[in-house]
Amino acid sequence: MCDRSSSEPRMGWVGWNEAPAHPVAVIDGVWCDLTYKFGENVPRSAMFLPPVLGKFASMPEKPLDVSRLETIVHVGTHVDAPNHFYADGPGIDEVPLDRLMGGGVIASIQLPEFGEITALDLERSAPSIEKGDIVVIHTGWEHRWGTESWNRHPCLSQDAADWLVDMKIRLLAVDTATPDLAFDRRGESFDFPIHRTLLKHGVLIAEQIANLEALAGKRAYFMFLPVPILGCDGAPARVLAAQIQ
Repeated sequence: MCDRSSSEPRMGWVGWNEAPAHPVAVIDGVWCDLTYKFGENVPRSAMFLPPVLGKFASMPEKPLDVSRLETIVHVGTHVDAPNHFYADGPGIDEVPLDRLMGGGVIASIQLPEFGEITALDLERSAPSIEKGDIVVIHTGWEHRWGTESWNRHPCLSQDAADWLVDMKIRLLAVDTATPDLAFDRRGESFDFPIHRTLLKHGVLIAEQIANLEALAGKRAYFMFLPVPILGCDGAPARVLAAQIQ
């Protein structure tokens, strides 16, 4: 159910949570790129049109190549800002850097189509999720892009979202199109309860993370690097991670 009038923007952003500071991480190994290469066939929610790439100028007609991009900012690997759902929340250019980088865990949770990730699943994940972490959930769904199964991915339960808020995590990242209910299961009144819960309490969301197999089930140091588009509700991001000793 919607909790607001369709004619009024949603308000009520609580602010950044008091995520505990972590000690400086010691990196063990090479950096891994967790980003999809951006192109017209980049993974995306069924809600969104693909990006359009073209040329503003090109050689040999012009002395240089200049590319042009038209895109929804929530396709491919990206980060959602609080004002994606809360009009009084900050845009992606206002997100503090310490919310976008730090230590955390890649929790490997394998479920069937339309499976539900519960608080108990998160509590039992190994290594354990600590307060102030960045949490990345590896479902293996990236390999289903281009199939009907892509829009039937697992989602978080409400108790899982509440548990992550209680843990004061900085950011939740998923290898699916969304941590909310899969597109193929939504009704007309669907109102993104998981997004609303997390973003309301200062937990950022990143979607369509790639290449998680090598780090699944490990602790890592992350850098989420969204383009700081002025006032925007999200932005494409380069996401990097390295295992922590």
